[in-house]
Amino acid sequence: MSEILARAERVSRRYGDVLALNDVDLTVRAGEIVGLLGPNGAGKSTLISLLVGHRRPSAGRVELCGGDPRDPRYRRWLGTTPQETGLAATLRVGEVVDYVAAHFDRPVGRAELLDRFSLSDLVGRQTGGLSGGQKRRLAVALAFAGRPRIVLLDEPTTGLDVAARQALWDAIRVFGAEGGTVLLSSHYLAEVEALAGRVVVLGNGRVLADDTVPAIRSLVGVSRVSLTAAGLPDLPGVVATEQDEGRTHLLTTDPDALVRALVLAGTPFAGLEIRPTSLEEAFLTITARAGHPAVAAAA
Repeated sequence: MSEILARAERVSRRYGDVLALNDVDLTVRAGEIVGLLGPNGAGKSTLISLLVGHRRPSAGRVELCGGDPRDPRYRRWLGTTPQETGLAATLRVGEVVDYVAAHFDRPVGRAELLDRFSLSDLVGRQTGGLSGGQKRRLAVALAFAGRPRIVLLDEPTTGLDVAARQALWDAIRVFGAEGGTVLLSSHYLAEVEALAGRVVVLGNGRVLADDTVPAIRSLVGVSRVSLTAAGLPDLPGVVATEQDEGRTHLLTTDPDALVRALVLAGTPFAGLEIRPTSLEEAFLTITARAGHPAVAAAA
């Protein structure tokens, strides 16, 4: 078995009367890219803050690279980018990279790091003059400056356009291919599906699922039925319904029974498609079964 680089054991965290995490277990081993999914308030950012040592658990134990994440001896192997980052507005991009790199014994060279994250053309720009997306790319790049063993990323591509997001995905893939370890919290479910080998779903402060993407799809046992119809009767096994450009998309636990019910009801329809769920649809179904209120609004 690979070495464990991040671990939470029966971890709970309270903020006053609010229980943000409730008896959570999580293990991240060397060489894994693990996706952390969940709606707002699920506990994703709280869990990451515990693993990087910014907060202490109310109960349970957390480890980073075999020790206490609040101990600098273990944090030196960590790279991280929180949701909110502050960059000195008057420093140039190259100066920021040099400043961060100076804290490490064996940093990535400035040119290599900027090239990997498609930032080379910004090396002489002051960070105060960067766009929000450019600042975000720089903040993520800095997480990799010290050649970390494990990187914890909290919503790393928020505010990025498609091209910038793809560039970050490519950089994360390269890091993973070189044996790096990543715990990635994201609202972009396609992002986790594209990058992660394993997915952990949080809801109401608890782990609802922890497995591969195909296994989570299999776990929920839901198919997506798409069709065009003027109106639909009550149908069996439907857990969510969505309208999109004149088509109706139904998530159902029994697509065969749904189609039979359509035919028996004499409902006219066209363009019938049945396929397995995406990770997003699986996520909605898992959180719906756990009674998370965010799902009702999303569905």
